[in-house]
Amino acid sequence: MVPLQLAGARSMEPTDSRFPASFRAVGHDGFCEIGKTFGVTVHRASHSEVERINKIFRLFHVPHDSVGPCLRIQLPIRSRWSIMLILGIETSCDETAAAVVEDGKRVLSDVVSSQVAVHSPYGGVVPELASRKHVEMILPVIAEALTQAGKEPAQLDAIAVTQGPGLVGALLVGLGAAKAMAYSLRKPLIAVNHLEGHMHAAFLGKEPITNPFVCLVVSGGHTALYRVNPDSQIKFLGTTRDDAAGEAFDKVAKLLGLGYPGGVVIDRLAANGNPHAFRFPKAYLEKGSLDFSFSGIKTAVANFVRRFGPPAEQTAGERGQRAEGRGQRGEERNFDAQPTTSDTQRAEAVPGADSYRLEDLAASFQEAVVDVLVDKTIMAAKAAGVSDVAVVGGVSANRHLRQRLAEEIRCHHLRLHLPSLRYCTDNAAMIAAAAFTVWKRAGFSQNFFDLDAVSRWFY
Repeated sequence: MVPLQLAGARSMEPTDSRFPASFRAVGHDGFCEIGKTFGVTVHRASHSEVERINKIFRLFHVPHDSVGPCLRIQLPIRSRWSIMLILGIETSCDETAAAVVEDGKRVLSDVVSSQVAVHSPYGGVVPELASRKHVEMILPVIAEALTQAGKEPAQLDAIAVTQGPGLVGALLVGLGAAKAMAYSLRKPLIAVNHLEGHMHAAFLGKEPITNPFVCLVVSGGHTALYRVNPDSQIKFLGTTRDDAAGEAFDKVAKLLGLGYPGGVVIDRLAANGNPHAFRFPKAYLEKGSLDFSFSGIKTAVANFVRRFGPPAEQTAGERGQRAEGRGQRGEERNFDAQPTTSDTQRAEAVPGADSYRLEDLAASFQEAVVDVLVDKTIMAAKAAGVSDVAVVGGVSANRHLRQRLAEEIRCHHLRLHLPSLRYCTDNAAMIAAAAFTVWKRAGFSQNFFDLDAVSRWFY
């Protein structure tokens, strides 16, 4: 059959990245750009392939013609001269968030409803309470995101949602809302990995880099290193073997009676402390390893406090609160774990440790964690042969970590990419930004009603 000729249409390369991978893989005569849509003539496709594409297009009301094994498609996919609007939804843990993003980089709105007040009395996130709060807040947050963006639901081009990893009950709330919107509005749905969302946070509001880079994702639930290629393919390099860095911050803060979330409090206290007052163990593991381990330093701090008691500044009431908090939740029992060697769990202290300052303890603990994060990240960049490094996640908001990264990255002649503080913690703007990349790489989610929450989803 003779390929369709469209007068005035500008021809395009069959590998153009703006055309979904799922359709680039199908045999075709060539395709061209027509205004704000793409026109495509597909041939050499089997009847089953044509029927599969037909089914997708019927679902989303895409104009197309099908004659035997030939298919003429006019896709409503945006060209580089127009705008693609994506609504992102994030409910993987204890923030209910929604955002509208243009073309994966310009944030029109970003609404986050925090649950810190709900979980603070328990010293950590309670999954059941998180899920209930998501159910309460998901619709108001989405409505506010659309209002701030000045957009109607019908103006959206796609809905994006975090599918995992995260708390299953919390993820299901966001997935349910996204599926309902996609079905009722006849919009495509894009399922996003939460970690890939964090990787995009460093480039929100900026032009994404075209070079490969190493990314450290460091938060309360994750500490991992990845190599990200220009085609958005992600290669796993290393992860924590026990606690995440943010988890260690929160547990040490709880041990000291500092409240939740603990990372912010330790960061503030450490600013007025001596980071060299005490020397806590740093787990670099075997030579050349890009994995992490933070359970040892957490146990070392616990043993230090047992040995020397509470800081001199703490009152009897604060000591009682700390002791009570230590017995509230089962995970703190891990503080009694025995060391694997004679010195890995012992902190070396300066004279007078029996009257130490809380600020010095916080600064020394933070210094040990930051040292490992910075050293492993630079080691990964050298091993991967890249010149760009991104550090994302909640812990990337830590002031000392950002300062040390800037110093060390510059010394090693690398380029550092950090998210703005508002995009360090969980948000929906990063999910919408990542969805734009996922769409270009793999297209929309097919049969999205079958999508389920994934508690563990790692690269």
